[in-house]
Amino acid sequence: METTCGHYYNIVYKIASLTGLWPDLKPKTKLFRFTFFIIILLTLFVPQIAYQYMCKKNVQCTYQAMTAYLLSIVIMVKMCTFYFNTPTMKNLTQHLFYDWKILETTEEYEIMKSYAENSRRFSLLYSVYSVVAVFVFMSMSLIPYILDIVLPLNESRPILPPYRGYYFVDIQDYFFQIYWHSIVSWEIVVAGVIAHDCMFVCYVEHVCSLFAIAGFRYEHFLYNNKEKAKIALNADGSNIDYSNDKRVAFLVHTHREALEYAQLIENTFTKPFAIQMLIATIGMSICLLQITQQDDILEAIRYVFYVVGQLIHLFCLSFEGQKLIDHSLQMREKIYNSSWYKMSAKLQKLIIVVMMKSLHPSFLTAGKIYIFSLESFTTVLQTSMSYLAVLGSVS
Repeated sequence: METTCGHYYNIVYKIASLTGLWPDLKPKTKLFRFTFFIIILLTLFVPQIAYQYMCKKNVQCTYQAMTAYLLSIVIMVKMCTFYFNTPTMKNLTQHLFYDWKILETTEEYEIMKSYAENSRRFSLLYSVYSVVAVFVFMSMSLIPYILDIVLPLNESRPILPPYRGYYFVDIQDYFFQIYWHSIVSWEIVVAGVIAHDCMFVCYVEHVCSLFAIAGFRYEHFLYNNKEKAKIALNADGSNIDYSNDKRVAFLVHTHREALEYAQLIENTFTKPFAIQMLIATIGMSICLLQITQQDDILEAIRYVFYVVGQLIHLFCLSFEGQKLIDHSLQMREKIYNSSWYKMSAKLQKLIIVVMMKSLHPSFLTAGKIYIFSLESFTTVLQTSMSYLAVLGSVS
């Protein structure tokens, strides 16, 4: 990594390297680590499918099984998105470091630095949140054992498994072995989710910084141009050769690079996000149904945690999607606030073309259908609450 900006991406670099998702890893190292994580995931997925098979025609049991293996499928999709798109991911990742080299002023450096700090901050908080959430969720299965010691009854309380899975043994006899396998394995595979989501946020924050820098350059176009022209004249005493035409062409190229980078992110993630959104929607619907039908308060709380976790994940994606929309639309405001009226008629026409291009925002979608934005997230949240109210009234 480049020493200039490596500090801001070192957290995501370490996590992605550990999971085999960092695109610049050696192919053999990448394959070994990715295979290891897939094997760990399969040790969870096989018991989940076995539990589904044991449910037979029990609908309640089937719903309980689905919430577990649907999450495993989402994790599989996230990891495969990076591993099987290595050339594209390498291109996206290289821009995180290369674009620092083309910054012209201290102000531009500070702009990109602020967005990189956002990426680092998110990576740290999201990693801690994910690890703690998995530990708390799995450790809730210990509550019946603790209650049997603190507040014993005439008989032992029913066992609450760490997750819905069938290990082909009596869970009561091998509870702690199953518990430790569950908590260690889930913490490992969740690292893949952390790596995927943190790298995605790094990409989006970076493209937002590119839009911000392009806007800054438009706002300070004439000032920067005069300074460069003065330097060129004083250096050799010759005529100024730094023309406005070349400068505007450079600004247009900067804006176009930001648009292409945003489009590359969209093309890479839109299909995987479509699969994830479909699975997450099914999973949340089942969880909401289970919440209204559960007699066991601990089991109901775990379903609430599951839904809240899905909503937090969706909010993070929606927030970044909204940020990209806002930054791409702000370009026309930045241009309008510049001294465009002092430019020649030829350059003004070129600037108008750029402004027209900025009328159409860059955005992130799931399957070109669902647009990640705060408005869409609010709609999903309202729909979920309405659905929960309906289920509660008819249950």
